[in-house]
Amino acid sequence: MPHLFSPYTLKGVTLRNRIAMSPMTMYNSVDGRMDDYHVMYLGARAAGGFGLVFPEQVAITADGRTTTSCAGIWDDSQIESHSRVTAMIKRMGGVPAIQLGHTGRKGSEIPPHIQTNAQGTWKALPPDHPDGWLCVAPSAIPYGGDHTFEVHALTLEEIKALHRSYADAARRAAEAGYQWVQLHFAHGYLASSFFSPLANHRTDEYGGSLRNRARFLLDAMDAVREVWPEDLPLTMRLGADDMHPDGIALDESIEAIGWMKEHGLDLADVSLGVNTDDMVGEAPWGIPGLFVERAARVGREIGIPVSCSWNLGNPAVADSAIREGKIDIAMLGRPALTNPHWPLYAARELGHEDPFSMLPADWGWWLRHLVGDEDSIGLPPARRAGDSAH
Repeated sequence: MPHLFSPYTLKGVTLRNRIAMSPMTMYNSVDGRMDDYHVMYLGARAAGGFGLVFPEQVAITADGRTTTSCAGIWDDSQIESHSRVTAMIKRMGGVPAIQLGHTGRKGSEIPPHIQTNAQGTWKALPPDHPDGWLCVAPSAIPYGGDHTFEVHALTLEEIKALHRSYADAARRAAEAGYQWVQLHFAHGYLASSFFSPLANHRTDEYGGSLRNRARFLLDAMDAVREVWPEDLPLTMRLGADDMHPDGIALDESIEAIGWMKEHGLDLADVSLGVNTDDMVGEAPWGIPGLFVERAARVGREIGIPVSCSWNLGNPAVADSAIREGKIDIAMLGRPALTNPHWPLYAARELGHEDPFSMLPADWGWWLRHLVGDEDSIGLPPARRAGDSAH
C-alpha cells in the first residue's frame, strides 16, 4: 500500500517520497532571476527530505509577475540563475519542479510584507506607479478589493502571443534542468480568470461555454506539450471551485480536466479558483486536508494522478490521504517554510523504521550514529505509541 514515504514514479521521473514543497511566492528576485537566496532556501528543503521541490510561481512574461520582486523565466538570460537552483535540488536528492504562470488581473502589487491595506490584504499598485503596470485579463473587469484599477482585455493576437510565451518559458525551464512542470491555472490568476465566468465575459472562442472558457488553458497546455520533453511530467494546478453560485463548480472542472488529460496532462493538482473577493459563505480555510476529497473525486472520475495542498501539515492527515488512495502527492507550503526538515519530522511522528533515510546520506549517517539521548538532536520528540494525536 502506498504511503507518504513511498517512492512515486510519473513518466520518466521517480520521487523518493510523496512529499512536495508547494510553490510559495517569496519576493526575493531581481529582474526575475534566482540568486543565492533561492539556492539556500530551496536547497535546504531538498536536503530536508522533500521529494519534489518547487520555487514560487515563475512568470512567463514580465507583466505576469505578482510584484517586481517575483521570479520569472521570460528571457534566456534568466536560465543560468534557475540552473543553479535545479543543480542544488538535485545534489540534495530532490526533483526540481517549476510552476509556470501569469498573475493576470491580480498582478501589479507591492510585496505584502512591506505594505498592506487596512484589512491586512495585499495592496495593488496603479498602472502609472514605478513598480506597477496595466494588468491584463480575459475581460475588462478588475478583480475587486484592492484591485480596482483598470485592466486590459486581451485581444486574440495577444492571447496567441501568451501561448507562445508559455512554450518559450517551458523550453527555458527544461534547459535550466527542471524535471517537472506545473501550469498555474488557479487562484484567480490569468488562466483561472479565463476559466471562470466571474471574470470571463468574452463572446469569442475564448468565452461563453465551458469548452470556450477552458480553451485558453488547453491551448497553453498544447503549446507547452510541443516543447516539453515527453519523458518529463506535464501537470497543472486548477482552480476547481470558485465557491460562488456564478463561478466555476467542481462538476465543470472535472469535465475540463478530462479534456486536459486528452491533451497530455499527466497529473492534476486541485485547488480553489479565488476569482472573486466575495466568496459565498464562510471560507473553509481551517479544515484539515481541505482539498483532499475534491482531488480524490477528480482522480476517481478522470482516472488521473492527483495532488493537492492546504492543511496537510499534520503528518497523519497527509499520510492517510495517500494510504486511502485519495491523492498521490501531498503538497506542503507553509509547513515547508516552518520546518525544512518536515519529511524527517513526519517520519519520526509516524514511526518510520529509518527516519534519517529522508536525508542525504552524509547527514543520515551522522544522525543514525548519534551518541546520547535521541531527543537531544534539535527535533521534537517522536510520539510514542498511545500518545494522543496533535
